[in-house]
Amino acid sequence: MSKADEIFIRNCKDILEHGVWDTDLEVRPHWGDGTPAHTVKKFGIVNRYDLREEFPILTIRRTAFRSCIDEMLWIWQKKSNNVRDLSSHIWDSWADESGSIGKAYGYQLAQKSIYEEGEFDQVDRVLYDLKHHPASRRIMTNLYNFRDLHEMHLYPCAYSMTFNVSGDTLNGILNQRSQDMLTANNWNVVQYAVLLKMFAQVSGLKAGELVHVIADAHLYDRHIPIVEEIISREPLPAPEFSMDESVSDFYAFTVDSFSLGNYRFHPLEEKIPVAI
Repeated sequence: MSKADEIFIRNCKDILEHGVWDTDLEVRPHWGDGTPAHTVKKFGIVNRYDLREEFPILTIRRTAFRSCIDEMLWIWQKKSNNVRDLSSHIWDSWADESGSIGKAYGYQLAQKSIYEEGEFDQVDRVLYDLKHHPASRRIMTNLYNFRDLHEMHLYPCAYSMTFNVSGDTLNGILNQRSQDMLTANNWNVVQYAVLLKMFAQVSGLKAGELVHVIADAHLYDRHIPIVEEIISREPLPAPEFSMDESVSDFYAFTVDSFSLGNYRFHPLEEKIPVAI
C-alpha cells in the first residue's frame, strides 16, 4: 500500500470532516462559467515523505509523472517563465500573448546575487553550498519576492525550499502558501521528491526526507464528489523509482532520466475542472 495514498486520504478526510468553508466570503478564484470557486480548508498541514522507503506517488488516481518532471525542469533547470518552453499546457490560463507568466517561478530562480565566492542565481547557489558548505543552515530558495509580485500573473504557491544535510543525507522542506489538494497536491510532492533526489545525486549525497508544509490546504466545491470517490479506493503498492545514476551535472538531467517501474493506479474517468 502506497504511503502517499495513506497521507492523501488522511488529509482529505480531515478537510472534509473538520475543514472551514469560505462560502460567506468573497473569493478570487472562479470557474470557467464565472461562478465563484469556493473551498473547504484546513490550516497548517505538515506531511513527511521518507524517500528512502518508497517513491511518494498516488495509486488511487494517476499522477502524470513525466509532465510533473517536465514542469519542474522548466522552473528549476530552464529557469523559464514562458509556457513555450513547457511541454504541457497547465500554465496557459496564466500566460499572456507572448507566453510569459510574468516575473514568476523560473524567473525568480534565475536572478543572480553577488556573494563572497562569486555571483550565483538561486539554483547554482544551492548546488555550490551542498558541495562546499554542507553544514550550512542557510541553503534555501525563495520565489516569493514582494518587489515583483505585481508583475507575476500568479503568485507562487510552492514558494520556498530549505535544504539540510545530515551526515550523508539530504533532506528538504517545501513550503506552500496554498494547495489545491485534488489537482496539485501529489503533483507537487512528486516534483519536489524528484528535485531532492537530483540535488542529492549531483552533490554526492543520499536523498532522505521531504517535509511538505501547507498553510492553506483546500478542496474546491466542485471537486468534492470526485475526491470522495477517489479516497474510497483501495491503495496499490508504490512503484519503483529509477534515476540515471550516471548524471553528475544538475543541468544534464532530462525527463528521460527518470522512470517508474510497475506503476499501477486506479483510472479516473471524470474530467477535473480547474479554478482560475
